[in-house]
Amino acid sequence: MNEFEIIRRYFARQPVARGDVRVGIGDDAAVVEVPADRELVVSTDLLVAGVHFPADTAPDAIGWKALAVNLSDLAAMGAEPAWFTLNLSLPDADPDWLAGMCSGLYALAAEHDVQLIGGDTTRGPLTLGIQILGLVPRGAALTRAGARPGDRVFVSGTLGDAALGLLSRQGRLAPAPDMAPGLDARLDRPTPRLDVGRALRGLASACIDLSDGLAADLGHILEASGAGARVELERLPRSAAYRALQAQVGWDPAVSHGDDYELCFSVPPGRLDALSRRMASVGCPVTEIGVIDAGPGLRFVDESGRAYRPARAGFDHFGAVPPSPP
Repeated sequence: MNEFEIIRRYFARQPVARGDVRVGIGDDAAVVEVPADRELVVSTDLLVAGVHFPADTAPDAIGWKALAVNLSDLAAMGAEPAWFTLNLSLPDADPDWLAGMCSGLYALAAEHDVQLIGGDTTRGPLTLGIQILGLVPRGAALTRAGARPGDRVFVSGTLGDAALGLLSRQGRLAPAPDMAPGLDARLDRPTPRLDVGRALRGLASACIDLSDGLAADLGHILEASGAGARVELERLPRSAAYRALQAQVGWDPAVSHGDDYELCFSVPPGRLDALSRRMASVGCPVTEIGVIDAGPGLRFVDESGRAYRPARAGFDHFGAVPPSPP
């Protein structure tokens, strides 16, 4: 099976066909229509086997996650996904692997009405690079800058489960049998919080998605905003599985290990009632975890008010391998 057969068999046919795609797969480039009252939001993420997902991850989960992490970037901007491209490096053209990967990719694409409009395929180490393109009302995009002293800090969903799933997959943690599937799902199939991001337009003063861990990503908001923050560990939202394992793993998986793909955002005090109303309509829980302040830096404190320092600030592709949990 050559490159062009791969394109025809697996990528030219797909479940999403948007009316705003004038030229899609099969030409030298795609042509899409951008409404006059919208701005284009563009992001990209690269997923490498053994770095972003374990090498033995199921193909459908790889396809799902590759798109999900890109959709999460659009969620952080309050954008509506529209189109994406896929650059795929494969060690070999395995029909079963390709079919599985596409099933996960297209399942999530159909869920969010986002169409594959092009890309490239080559031989090499297993790597998936997606560029995602979305739309946002003019002037309404959320950014990392804008948090101000007094703003409350929130996160969506729960934190740390994907990290525990990875530790379990690596044989460094042994969760109860009834917990393992849920942790695996959070690692392999993150949920992009697009509804939350759209609901935050006009409310959040700053927003980011949690890919590298709360400590690192909230730190990006603080750097962009020229502010600091105080976060209370006991307020961090954790699943029942995490709470059951906390004596073994401590706080670090929720604070700094990453792969959560939840949203972290700040909201001025005068907008908290509006936030409650909007989040009730979205159906995703959000939890207040701290406050923006004028002092520089990010401070985590335990229930006694003592400072807590994670073993690392967050995931770093060029940093040291993280230590095992206690």
